[in-house]
Amino acid sequence: MLMPSIFGENLFDEFFNDFARPTRSTVRYSTPATTVMRTDVKEHESSYELAIELPGYKKEDVKAELKDGYMTITAARNSEKDEKDENGRYIRRERYSGSCSRSFFVGKEIHQSDIKAKFEDGILTLIVPKADAKPQVEENHFIKIEG
Repeated sequence: MLMPSIFGENLFDEFFNDFARPTRSTVRYSTPATTVMRTDVKEHESSYELAIELPGYKKEDVKAELKDGYMTITAARNSEKDEKDENGRYIRRERYSGSCSRSFFVGKEIHQSDIKAKFEDGILTLIVPKADAKPQVEENHFIKIEG
């Protein structure tokens, strides 16, 4: 029986999931992007503190760039793991190569020298100063009244 797609594969799936039948997970594939570069942003009086999780990366794998008011954090790594038996035959051979990046708009008033960065225990901490809020001077536009 064909059912409209708003009900999923079967209209009664949700109804019968409460019984002895095991539930199915709707997430079939996990995206690595959801687990990489999770960022906490904390606001201080004169700055913002960003804590970016980069597990498995080393300090030399991480780059930070400031261009046109956007701060871009890029992390890239390559790794190889070889395991051999006594005869030199491969039992397992794994390779990984990947990169990730994330951008934040910090404002065109911020300069590279204003940002402080520290990488420790897989967490990149950045201190970005707040842009100085320039108070706008309200101009009065009066109409001259003659009389």
